[in-house]
Amino acid sequence: MTAEEILFEAEMSMEKSVDYMVHEFSAVRTGKASPTLVENVDVEAYGSAMKLKQLALITTPEPRCSSCNRSTPAQSATLRKALKDSKIGITPLVDGKIIRLPIPELSEERRKDLVKSLRQMAEEARVRVRANRRSALDEAKKLKTSGELTEDGLNDIEIDVQKLTDKSVKQSTTTSSARS
Repeated sequence: MTAEEILFEAEMSMEKSVDYMVHEFSAVRTGKASPTLVENVDVEAYGSAMKLKQLALITTPEPRCSSCNRSTPAQSATLRKALKDSKIGITPLVDGKIIRLPIPELSEERRKDLVKSLRQMAEEARVRVRANRRSALDEAKKLKTSGELTEDGLNDIEIDVQKLTDKSVKQSTTTSSARS
């Protein structure tokens, strides 16, 4: 492995950590309706587990209501059961082929819990970024030990990896602050 490969892998893994955090944030239930809230709910259909977004058209016709549209009422019952069994905390309402998901307003206590969980998700992302930094620095030290890298080269890699780490941690902090 070369110094460039170490930096490239560190950057990719740090970006994945931040992207994962952003994806997790999208599934958090705020007071606003969003298709991402329910699109990854697992539904037992056609003899296998499928994601809701593969089975139904998910829309947000109103700011505080999402809806899922299916072709038959029997499928609507299956989707309703899956939504009810999921941990999103919303009771689905069936209206023929359409399932409505009314989003209740957030209480002050729920808002505080939400901010707390968002901060925890952001901290978990920062921990993953720091683990990626540690891994990259360990690889660079192996190159130094094997003689493929000079002391100055190791210092340069350490500086570059720290810059990547700072950039990724800043992204996770900025994203979590904007979300909460």
